[in-house]
Amino acid sequence: MSDEDMGGDGCHPLFRNVPSSVGFNKLRKRLLRQTRQAMDDFAMVRPGDRWLVALSGGKDSYGLLALLLDLKWRGLLPVDLIACNLDQGQPNFPKHILPDYLTKNQIIHRIEYQDTYSIVTDKVPENQTYCALCSRLRRGNLYRVAREEGCSALVLGHHREDILETFFMNLFHGGRLASMPPKLLNDEGDLLVLRPLAYAAEDDLAKFATAMEFPIIPCDLCGSQDGLQRNMMKAMLTDIEKRMPGRKDTMIRALANVRPSHLLDRKIFDFASLVAPELSSPSEE
Repeated sequence: MSDEDMGGDGCHPLFRNVPSSVGFNKLRKRLLRQTRQAMDDFAMVRPGDRWLVALSGGKDSYGLLALLLDLKWRGLLPVDLIACNLDQGQPNFPKHILPDYLTKNQIIHRIEYQDTYSIVTDKVPENQTYCALCSRLRRGNLYRVAREEGCSALVLGHHREDILETFFMNLFHGGRLASMPPKLLNDEGDLLVLRPLAYAAEDDLAKFATAMEFPIIPCDLCGSQDGLQRNMMKAMLTDIEKRMPGRKDTMIRALANVRPSHLLDRKIFDFASLVAPELSSPSEE
């Protein structure tokens, strides 16, 4: 992506004090290019729409918001954006950080308070992970906020590694080939769920977050529990990438290159209709 492609001079307030190094500029351009590619590949953008961008306070959602604002500032994303943080009532959650940061950088936002923390800790035994219930409650509230704000889509900061980890979790534990789709229609059929960072590497987002000096807020709920299946998948993928560099990119490409006839699912490929042609008998020749 050239400077001309990125819209020329000027920048969003978020980028006024970023590093001027060649390394950061390359990183920024790479992430912008990958974000645009995902949005193009999966037809995410409809001009004039309004998107609710979920902001947790972690590196990935900060990066997502920054990249979308950067593209919008450059005239490359013709949608309205509203950032939304769902305050889930976790003890010691620093309530001032996100509102202060968003206001300082002139970002339209909404802070929504819903005490899902108490529900999760009450319903889930201490020896089990909170992620599934926490995620369902969080998603339901974000859908509600999106509707209230007149948004057509909820936009999430899941990246390449999230997609691969989910694929292997489904493969090893769920007995199915499935992952996080970059674009999904919710069960009610009234909202899209978009993941524009589908091609972005987690390491790149971590470097980006450091350079941008995002005020990261750690998750003290699920992040405090050990032995999560996702952590095992992350460790496995890290080991594979270390032994065979470039495998993560290959895996992502594989998820976009599916051949139903070479799998075992009879629901998506009609194996019964495959028959060899009848051969003529020698006496008929």
